[in-house]
Amino acid sequence: MKSKSIYICRECGYRTSKWLGKCPSCNQWSTFDETVMHEEKKLPGTVKKSVPTRPVSTLRQIKTDLEVRYSTGLSELDRVLGGGIVKGSLVLVGGDPGIGKSTLLLQICQSLAESRKILYVSGEESERQIKLRAERLGVDCANLYLVSETDVGTVLEYINQVEPDIVIIDSIQTMNCEEIQSVSGSVPQVREATNAFMHIAKQNDISMFIVGHVTKDGSLAGPRVLEHMVDSVLYFDGDRQMTFRILRAVKNRFGSTNEIGVFVMQNNGLVEVENPSAMLLEGRSGNTSGSSIVCTMEGSRGVLAEIQALVTPTGFGNPRRMSSGIDMSRVILMIAVLEKRARINLSNFDVYINVAGGLRIDETAVDLGLCAAIVTGKKDIQIPHDMIFIGEVGLGGEIRSISQLEKRISEAAKLGFKTAVVPKQSIRGVRVPDGFKLLGARTLSEAMSLLK
Repeated sequence: MKSKSIYICRECGYRTSKWLGKCPSCNQWSTFDETVMHEEKKLPGTVKKSVPTRPVSTLRQIKTDLEVRYSTGLSELDRVLGGGIVKGSLVLVGGDPGIGKSTLLLQICQSLAESRKILYVSGEESERQIKLRAERLGVDCANLYLVSETDVGTVLEYINQVEPDIVIIDSIQTMNCEEIQSVSGSVPQVREATNAFMHIAKQNDISMFIVGHVTKDGSLAGPRVLEHMVDSVLYFDGDRQMTFRILRAVKNRFGSTNEIGVFVMQNNGLVEVENPSAMLLEGRSGNTSGSSIVCTMEGSRGVLAEIQALVTPTGFGNPRRMSSGIDMSRVILMIAVLEKRARINLSNFDVYINVAGGLRIDETAVDLGLCAAIVTGKKDIQIPHDMIFIGEVGLGGEIRSISQLEKRISEAAKLGFKTAVVPKQSIRGVRVPDGFKLLGARTLSEAMSLLK
């Protein structure tokens, strides 16, 4: 057996025989770590053969039972998972340190442990520290087993000993395989540890949650290395300095990836937000220019959000553009359309965009609301407090149709809005609540004329 050094990208797992400054696979800088690999000399044609443990079945011979799901006790988490935890599934929960991953998983133990056995494996905290956190969160379960361990082989023995229905690994970056000659958190360690947990979960029908950290300096392997190995990938979004936490599914073999769960971090843990629109608009000022309300669809749920625009004369040679909550390139694109198609001069003005509440919007249906906020911010006029904007803006200044218009209008009507500026071609056949008015516009100039 001989050993050699190779370099592995901690972001995507790309391998190379020499160190590179930039990964050719994921285009990330300074992500290669040196790893010592042991190779055993084998003669050609000496691949080890294994005896099959079960016969091969045709598709028609395979029997399918009803899908078994466990309710977590949190409807927002159940929504993101597609209806609950699937028996035998492997779920990766990723996010920045301190965002609330461990808090969420410990909270669901209170409901799950009433009828199921749970093993909580922590590589970062002692049993006493987990107990103190559980007392703060109000978690007191007889079927919740705690163990502080980092060795993968020992953890597998604990799983065989306890025979749990659900296992929580917190976190995968702390797990260590003795057979791998590299530090904990490296790509080989993370991959082999996850592979071991995946096999025992599938063999014993154990539902397993794996926590994965994402650090700013990239010193630990991010969860993107594991996405192809697990059944579901959940990401926590939100600023730790703010109360909102948004849970998204970027991969889900058992449900949709369009749903989100909204939580608020409080002293007693994460609290569900059943009506995120009302909370996002809470504290909204009704007499401020440069503020518009839009409706974005998150899966089957319509969410109302406030877009704020601050437009001021620039004090530098080049005007500044800054955005928070909306892609910067989209903001610059809308500014260019406003200047070219709507004759709004913004070349000598700084434009600052913010989505209130820390929400991140990626949908093009908010283009019209973004333009309305910029125009009213420049002209220093106010938009009626009961008006929302729904529509995509094209490069020609036209307002294009968007999907699920009736759901967006229904969500706005629930919160007291009475008027919506929408694409004119979408008005026909749309059912609106009593007292609700639709203002149609074909072009951006036509829509902006309604703000006088």
